[in-house]
Amino acid sequence: GGITQHIGAYQVATKNGLVTFIDTPGHEAFTSMRQRGAKATDIVVLVVAADDGVMPQPVEAISHARAAGVPIIVAINKIDKQTANPNKVRTELLQHEIVVEGMGGDTLDVEVSAMKGTNLDKLLDSILLQAEVLDLKANPNREASGLVVEAQLDKGRGPVATVLVQRGTLRLGDIFVAGSAWGRVRALIDDKGEHIKEAGPSTPVEVLGLSSAPEAGDQFDVVPNEARAREITDYRERKRRDSRGTTVVRSSLEQMMSQLSQAGRKEFPILVKADVQGSAEAIVQALEKIGNDEIRSRVVHYAVGGINESDIGPATAPGAVVLGFNVRASGQARDAAERAGIEIRYYNIIYDLVDDIKAAMSGKLAPELRETFLGNAKILEVFKITKVGKVAGCLVTEGNVQRGAKVRLVRDNVVIHEGTLSTLKRFKDEVKEVQTGQECGMAFEGYQDMHAGDVIECFRVEKIQRKLD
Repeated sequence: GGITQHIGAYQVATKNGLVTFIDTPGHEAFTSMRQRGAKATDIVVLVVAADDGVMPQPVEAISHARAAGVPIIVAINKIDKQTANPNKVRTELLQHEIVVEGMGGDTLDVEVSAMKGTNLDKLLDSILLQAEVLDLKANPNREASGLVVEAQLDKGRGPVATVLVQRGTLRLGDIFVAGSAWGRVRALIDDKGEHIKEAGPSTPVEVLGLSSAPEAGDQFDVVPNEARAREITDYRERKRRDSRGTTVVRSSLEQMMSQLSQAGRKEFPILVKADVQGSAEAIVQALEKIGNDEIRSRVVHYAVGGINESDIGPATAPGAVVLGFNVRASGQARDAAERAGIEIRYYNIIYDLVDDIKAAMSGKLAPELRETFLGNAKILEVFKITKVGKVAGCLVTEGNVQRGAKVRLVRDNVVIHEGTLSTLKRFKDEVKEVQTGQECGMAFEGYQDMHAGDVIECFRVEKIQRKLD
């Protein structure tokens, strides 16, 4: 159903209880979301298309699962397609040290079709079997702790965090901290949009009541009182400020070389506002990869929520373009942007945004100058004509010579002068072009030092607009 651009969490009921799925996007820009997903889960279900084989994103997901120390179940999808080849997928997985049970390994694999619903019950059975083998248990009778899966600013509800409870039970009225944000639980909303009173282990819930939107991937913990919550968040905020202010001191030579490479490089300033924290982070990471030695993008600020008047100020000084991803600008922000001459662009698909920025940055690259050789002419004799100056009598020995084209005067294989033809005559008539084997008269614009035996090389320079890869 189109490109997945948000991390999602939902539950499936089975005869042995509820299974919680965290769905991460497959697009290359969402690396951090996939990494968070692997850290948050007990089992990773690696979905590989039977007609495509193992592409770069599944390979990256394998490394995230390994780093998190989480077992993998391979779901070979799209087996309903005529071009499906599940055995090719199993063979390709061997290159990444994943050996499925059918090949003598210990990784479970299930052939499924999401479109037709084939073998989805088998996939659930495999997950439950793996959970039984791993003896996955959590204590519900303690203060809740878990992970912030996603965070956003909702216009009507304020800061909203989607959290996955990993241990304990989260209840209405609990005071909790998430990164450098804290709050009292005002409402808990499950994956179906229903209000609930408590959330046990492995339950994904939206939590309302935070002081500010936390970072996606932050740890959250229930604390005994407000004083403790403030103490923890103040400490974390201080640590974050200190880490931002501290830069690694490099050797002076390294520093000098870096400064030299940065000198003269153009910058393309950008301000990003997105609907959720994970998308904002993914966009910033994708934008940071765009550029070369001549131009690079620089994100001056990014945050979640709609574009408001206070966002236009930070964009004005560097002359940044404001990008809204699944968000819109308020009327005041639009007016302020118009007054400041700041462009606001809206997007809802990440690769459209990246392609547009690449194209805009390509327009700021200095064009490539490409030279096309036209022809050579040998000077047979030089004539001095009153009111005109020196005119060279030439024979075109190669290609053709054109009026208005660029020319070089070459003497003993050394370029003496480069300029433009002011005159190109055949007999007494001014002509546009002279072909090989024909004689003509030529004069340079603002240059007179020509000798018999010199060669005039004629060429054209084209400006070709460059593109970023």
